[in-house]
Amino acid sequence: MRAKLTTANDRALRLLSKLASRRKHLRMSFRAVAERSGLGLRTVQRVLSLEEPTARLDTVLQIADALSVELSPKEIGTAHRVRKREAAKKAVRLASMVQGTSALESQAIARNDLREIKDEIATRLLSGSSRELWAE
Repeated sequence: MRAKLTTANDRALRLLSKLASRRKHLRMSFRAVAERSGLGLRTVQRVLSLEEPTARLDTVLQIADALSVELSPKEIGTAHRVRKREAAKKAVRLASMVQGTSALESQAIARNDLREIKDEIATRLLSGSSRELWAE
């Protein structure tokens, strides 16, 4: 979970850096951004100075609007591709547990057998309950 949070923080910082850069390219003062966004001057300064990488979404959207920047969600892959990728990742985790258990019992699993186990798990995850696929 920690890695996901770090990645999200990194992406938030990149987004805020781009907004700060846009403000500079527009030669717009913090005060002008605050007035155009309806936010307080200190709030705008904290967000665009990257002091507040966990700024509220509505605050970031107001600043983006003031800077004439459109922030819109972009899907990364089709739903089918995302589900398939998630099933493969989860299958690797589950298969490694099987492999670990077999190793404790001194019974090694052949590489081809392990691949088949992963494929079977992924197939079952994709054809079964969504709850099983997305549960940690």
